[in-house]
Amino acid sequence: MSIHEGLGTIEPHIWDSLGGSRDPFLSHAFLHALETTECLQPYGWYPYHILVHEEGRLLAATPLYAKSNSYGEFVFDWAWADAYERQGLTYYPKLVSGIPYTPATGARLLIAPDASEPEELTNILIQQTIDFAHQNKLSSVHWLFTYKSENDKLCNHGLMRRLGCQYHWENHGYRDFDEFLSTFSSRKRKNVKRERRRVTEQGISLHVLHGNELNEEIIETFHGFYLNTFERHWGIPTLSLAFFQQIARRLGDRFVLVMAKKNGDWIAGAANFRGIDTLYGRYWGCKESMENLHFEACYYAGIEYCIEQGLKRFEPGAQGEHKIPRGFLPTPTWSAHWIADPEFRRHLQRFCHQEEMAMEQECQALMALSPYREQQEPTP
Repeated sequence: MSIHEGLGTIEPHIWDSLGGSRDPFLSHAFLHALETTECLQPYGWYPYHILVHEEGRLLAATPLYAKSNSYGEFVFDWAWADAYERQGLTYYPKLVSGIPYTPATGARLLIAPDASEPEELTNILIQQTIDFAHQNKLSSVHWLFTYKSENDKLCNHGLMRRLGCQYHWENHGYRDFDEFLSTFSSRKRKNVKRERRRVTEQGISLHVLHGNELNEEIIETFHGFYLNTFERHWGIPTLSLAFFQQIARRLGDRFVLVMAKKNGDWIAGAANFRGIDTLYGRYWGCKESMENLHFEACYYAGIEYCIEQGLKRFEPGAQGEHKIPRGFLPTPTWSAHWIADPEFRRHLQRFCHQEEMAMEQECQALMALSPYREQQEPTP
């Protein structure tokens, strides 16, 4: 087992053999771009990736970060940190296994596909991560947005489970957008058509561009839109122009930009990432507010792209009940948490259990907002 403070010493194809070729956020290109373009350390993310080798061959790994705050995680534990501090304990630094600023479900315990003993390697990764936290007197370890099967393995090691909810779209083999809309109730179908029509009436056209089709002007323009979004909402724009330049070059057609144009000028854009069977919506920005443009660029254009490309699902990011009437249904997300302090662990275990029951009830209630004529079940 070894600890790597970054992926710079690891060959991209070797790292990607553990899952980065399927998941854009696990790719060497994405993670290394974050590490080398001033997107992590200034905001409290410090890479400490755990790797397991045998006879010089990489067999397993987990992306891991020491954190000095809880920003950019999307599984909120600010209240946990406050409670720790009130008792005179130190919550930060902590460890996080996840993708910075990216609330997308994926593998966190990466195992070589042809490994002879995958379960043993999984157990080694979990135990080595907890041991690392113990040795460095860290308060906790958090595995964020894991697959359900992976989360079960983590919880078998005594970790606490947290249930969250996002809104995902499933492709049921639609031939085109019209066939997808035909599954809606009449009122909801008319609403979507009206929203899309209104964008066209404003003289706006949308253009889907992949990373290998982007020039410097378009990348700089989109980054300006990205900055505008955070300035409007008093947020912290953690991703640099250099980051977008690098991922466009290295991810190529796995970076999908939907750009909106009016009167010959780019006015808005939505950045997506393409996995082996999933489209992930991530960043949005605009120069000026236009009616329904956000829905068109961030949701409808992505659905249309998935249908055309034969992708199975579209995950447009965290939060947003307004996604439901546009075809995105409540879908569970999972995280697992290890807490060093035994007393806090007992209290938080009870909290997580109560939170999960409340979240299940909320997701069930939200399904009543589904626009579909017949209930459709999202893939867990």
